[in-house]
Amino acid sequence: MSVIATARKTASTPASDENDVRARRLAMQFSASPAHDILRHAIQEEFPGKIALVSSFGAESAALLHLVAEIDPATPVIFLDTEKHFAQTLSYRKKLAKQLGLTNIRDIHPDKEAVAEKDPDGDLWKRDADACCTLRKVVPLTGALDGFDAWITGRKQFHGGGRVNLPAFEASGDHIKVNPLIRWTADDVQHYAAAHDLPPHPLVEQGYPSIGCWPCTHPAAADDDIRAGRWRGAAKTECGIHMSAV
Repeated sequence: MSVIATARKTASTPASDENDVRARRLAMQFSASPAHDILRHAIQEEFPGKIALVSSFGAESAALLHLVAEIDPATPVIFLDTEKHFAQTLSYRKKLAKQLGLTNIRDIHPDKEAVAEKDPDGDLWKRDADACCTLRKVVPLTGALDGFDAWITGRKQFHGGGRVNLPAFEASGDHIKVNPLIRWTADDVQHYAAAHDLPPHPLVEQGYPSIGCWPCTHPAAADDDIRAGRWRGAAKTECGIHMSAV
């Protein structure tokens, strides 16, 4: 059974029902709160020692990483090294970690045996992008989140699609997702980065507004949707990590 199917199967367990109530309460409580207040409460009060930031170290990642580092630089940061990242992303991950003083970055790799069985030639992305994401992101993240009650995402409402109505807190199976930047715009991200002298991802100036794995990421025109370069030509809009569990 796939990770997504398993999540759907367990979506009505008592733990997930409790998470749904808790997430709704928090979403209402922080519906108009700034990102820093949402993060501070989540990291220091609501889920102390039980929360991680999941970061792609992509085009918009620096701002959220900086916010978290200001609150607690020892906050676990999960980086899913799919082994399909751009070399620039791996270099950027090291640069930001050093500059921001992040001390607990966890590089999570796909299971070697699973890759050998399901993607021996490394071209699964050509045949089934969803299966590739499940193998290289969804399954590894599930294991990486063991022991955590919540995780932080960088999703924003202006990304469109299923993100337009994102709350600050949402239940996702046995975890709660914290979305502190939901009301931020592209300009907000840029202004924050400039104000704090945060380096841009090196591929941004080459026309990549959203950056994932190299096989499924392409440059986009200036007037395109910010995620237009992801999975171009396919109906796919999410890697599976952020798909609904119900």
